[in-house]
Amino acid sequence: MPTRLAILGSTGSIGRQSLDVASWFPERVQVTALTARTDLATLREQVQRFRPAYAAVTDPPAGADLKVDSCRIETGAEVLIEAATRPDVDVVILSVVGTAGLAPALAALNAGKHVALATKEALVVGGHLMTEAARRSGARILPIDSEHSAIWQCLRGNELRSVEKLVLTASGGPFVDTSLEEMRAATVERALDHPTWKMGGKITIDSATLMIKGLEVIEARWLFDIGADRIDVVVHRQSIIHSMVYFDDSSVMAQMGIPDMRLPIQYSLFYPERPANTLERLDLTRCRHLTFEVPDHSRFPALGLAFQAARTGGSLPAVMSAANEVAVDVFLAGEIAFTRIAECVERVMELHDVRNNPGLDELLEMDAWARRTARKIL
Repeated sequence: MPTRLAILGSTGSIGRQSLDVASWFPERVQVTALTARTDLATLREQVQRFRPAYAAVTDPPAGADLKVDSCRIETGAEVLIEAATRPDVDVVILSVVGTAGLAPALAALNAGKHVALATKEALVVGGHLMTEAARRSGARILPIDSEHSAIWQCLRGNELRSVEKLVLTASGGPFVDTSLEEMRAATVERALDHPTWKMGGKITIDSATLMIKGLEVIEARWLFDIGADRIDVVVHRQSIIHSMVYFDDSSVMAQMGIPDMRLPIQYSLFYPERPANTLERLDLTRCRHLTFEVPDHSRFPALGLAFQAARTGGSLPAVMSAANEVAVDVFLAGEIAFTRIAECVERVMELHDVRNNPGLDELLEMDAWARRTARKIL
């Protein structure tokens, strides 16, 4: 029986690449549900090609045609949860930007659906809720991020108690060699010019501030049940080694490959199998240099803020994430300097009264507070 797949955020970068992987294995993957936020034109094309039983757009253009052949494209506030919990879905690929992915992720896990996770904020904001939901239902949280997929692969067959530390690699983003003065004056276009990956706007700016690595530290804490004090970040510009695991006996295991998100997507869908594909193979004879550097926290303070949130826990990661979303949006609108993003996040974190073990309603309340506070600061 094929794996029945729902993709939440199918018109974004991860969503499109997930459909690529599905198209490689038509006998093994059946696309049953697709959702988008605003890109109705792309969603219509996907519906015509993959013929899902359910399709939805959360924020359609006014007066848009919501019919594709015999499929009606649904709208409304609950479409993400409906898509994630349908009886004809086995695996949910979650690629919804920001905190909006948390509620459908929890709904899917509570319904016993495996969640292949590309939305960082879901675990960052509600890691304790998601891991508890997965434990209760028996569903799995499957990492799609190349870094967490690499760690997952390195840990296979090894015991977590023998792990000394996890090391996440970072490309360094577009400002890896840029002075702080130049970063203050950087344009939106410059910040979006990532040297390795082609991604959406928000995640690309997070890569430029290195907040993306901080979010991944918090994700790794929940995915692998390990403290932030045993997680490290190194800058690896070539993006060939996707992450590493250090073991107590001094061994180091690393997962390598060309920078292509379709590999971790495929691994999450078929774990523990590795079916053959036509992706480009890594030619080590062409890898003249593999370099590693300590991140510069003075130029990339967002990374330190995320480590602080990871160590503190409670509601602080949710507040940090929400403030960051607002600051990134304001930067992308051209209204603030690039360096103001981390400054805003730090100030919101300073103003927050941390709540321990918050429920979903409390997290959403703190998320809304952080967004209001960030807008006021900016």
